[in-house]
Parts: sequence; C-alpha cells; structure tokens
Amino acid sequence: MARAGLGPRWTCLFANDFDARKGVAYRLNWGARELHTKDIAEIKTSDLPADPAQLAWASFPCQDLSLAGAGAGLKGERSGTFYAFWALMESLIAEGRAPDIIVLENVGGALTSHGGRDFTIICDRLNAGGYSYGALIVDAALFVPQSRPRLFFVCVRKGLGAPQGLIMSRGLMAAPSIWHPANLQKAYCGLPERLKGSWIWWSPPAPPRRNSILADLIEEEPLGVRWRSEAETVQLLSLMSAVNLQKVEMAKAESRRAGHRVAGCVYKRTRVDPGGAKIQRAEVRFDDIAGCLRTPAGGSSRQSIIIVEADNVRSRLMSARETARLMGLPDDYILPGTYNEAYHLTGDGVVVPVVRHLAEHLLEPILEAILEAKTSSASPVAHLNKASKGLTPAT
Repeated sequence: MARAGLGPRWTCLFANDFDARKGVAYRLNWGARELHTKDIAEIKTSDLPADPAQLAWASFPCQDLSLAGAGAGLKGERSGTFYAFWALMESLIAEGRAPDIIVLENVGGALTSHGGRDFTIICDRLNAGGYSYGALIVDAALFVPQSRPRLFFVCVRKGLGAPQGLIMSRGLMAAPSIWHPANLQKAYCGLPERLKGSWIWWSPPAPPRRNSILADLIEEEPLGVRWRSEAETVQLLSLMSAVNLQKVEMAKAESRRAGHRVAGCVYKRTRVDPGGAKIQRAEVRFDDIAGCLRTPAGGSSRQSIIIVEADNVRSRLMSARETARLMGLPDDYILPGTYNEAYHLTGDGVVVPVVRHLAEHLLEPILEAILEAKTSSASPVAHLNKASKGLTPAT
C-alpha cells in the first residue's frame, strides 16, 4: 500500500516482508522482481541494489507499541524489528549509500511507549545516523471514511536541506495543529535538548475535504461474507448497551426522515460490568466512518456492517473488498483469496491516499529541492519525474 500511494513517479528498487501471504499479494499486484520475503534481520546490504535509493520506507510492526498490546515497546519481538531495519540503514550509511529520505510509520502509541523512552530512542538513532527528522500524526479519516490515526516520521539527511515552505517554526505552534496534536507536541517536549536540535516541524497543506462516507463503500452483494439472518441480527443487538441501542433508534429515525438507508459499523468488545464481571458488548457508530481496521487475530477484531432502513436492520461482517476500499485501494487491486488473509493484509496496511498526500506535499518537493541543488553544483542526477527511486526494506 505504501507503493500504491507513492505512485508511478517512483521506481521501487527493493521490497521486503516477513509474511509469505503478503508476499503472494504483492507479487500478484506488482510482480516478483524486487520482493524479498524473509526476516528483515536476515537482509544484508549486499541484497540491496548498488544504486542508492532516494527513499527508504519502513512500516514496522505496531503490536508492542499499540495501546492494545502488552506494552513491550521496542523491546518486543515484533516492534523491535525497528532495530533490524535501523542496522541495515547504518550499514548503508557506512557504505556511503544512505537514502536521502527515510519514512517510518507506526501507531501513535510509539509516542508514549515506556514513558516516551521508545520515542526518544527512535529520535536518537535518527540523529546519530545523520538525519534531521520530524513527525506527523495523520488520521486517515481526512482522506477515507475510516478512523485510523498513524504516526509518520519524515527524516532527511543533514546537509541536504528542505524547502522552507514545508517547515513551521515551533514558535508559531501555540496550539495543537492538524498534523501536530497535543500528544505529539508533548512527546517532543520530552526529548533531550540535543535531539530537539535535529527536529523539523513539517507543515504540509491540509487535504481537501473528504467527499466520501461509509455508505458509499458498502457492497449489497459481497463476496466471502453473508448477510446475517434476522435472528442473528437480533442477537447482535442484544449485546448492545442502552446507549448503543439508542444510537440504532436514532439511525431508524434518520432513515425514516431522510428516506435513505443509514450505514454504521459494529465492533464486539469485552467490557467489565458494574459487578466486575467481563461481558461481551457490541458497540456501534453511525458517524459515516468506520472504526480502525485491525488484523483479525480474534473474532472481536472483525468489524461488522449494520444497515438501517426505516425499522429494518440488517448486519453482516465487513467484506474484504470493503476493507480494501477503506484503505484507499482501487477495486482492481488483487486481494488474497481467503477472507482472513485479505482482512489481515488490509488491516495491517497503510492508507493509500495518506501516502500520496505525504509524497506529493513533502517527499517529492524535498527530493526536487535536493536534485536542484545537486544540478546547480554540476552533479549528475536523475530527475524525479523520470525515475524517483524508492527502497522499501520493511513493511
């Protein structure tokens, strides 16, 4: 999905993922030439193309940094793959083949994991590697009808510079902004002064107002899932609290008043009742966006669709194609053949229009400025509009 978002101006030199199932999906859509399906810790610089990449993009596992995880942070087996990725970058730096730009993508929990120490570790590694860096929190709901905030580090080799129009002064940031909410600003304030000195407050433009809602993405006859029977939907409703049942009644009233169906999403959660017992609850939202997609590790991770038409209520699991649409993938994107594998692919991905926005308004202008500077110093370079080079060592 990072490759889809970067678009045709970029040439992918190398791609890697540990998951063989994702590797199959990648090959179906992009071919097999540059993909290496193996543990990132096993990748050596000799496996990489000799031609230096302009961009390295790493979406490393988020489970140990997520609020829903066990809190292992960068010490965890999964999120700790950041170290393997960074070891590869350090080897490239030592060989004089460091990428001009590095993008790291993860969940917002990386800001607070271990009291902010993991965030400091990432910044420390970037600084020691010779990179200036800044971070943004981007909620996919700005682009697609899915609530999905993610943290993006955008890092540039020191000495290469960046267009001033892309950077905001810290002094101008008296209040949280669209890209720099309070939790990010707090994490920055917790950094040692030596690391603040390499920080950049990236300031891309806000995107146009989103013009799609959840109902636009719903399939009437989906593949791989079926509409629940009336009795099964009643059972789902029975898991709702009074507050959530009131949301369903309000959706019925809206449907009758407006004369159209109302679409919502349901997640099953384990909650604690007033007596201290754990109970299963169904929680619904009708705000025209889906909840954050997650990998289907368990039944509660699978989101359900609920359709209200006057007094008629239907429900079913969200289809694989609907999850792909919520990630901004086109309908001709080839998904894995089984429901769980497709859901795992999309729930573990990065939203395509988010990547495109960052590429168009940050990565490409930065590279154009770098190329212009190199050209003015009589260095032979490739032009961005001909062949921007991307290295994607860890996704």
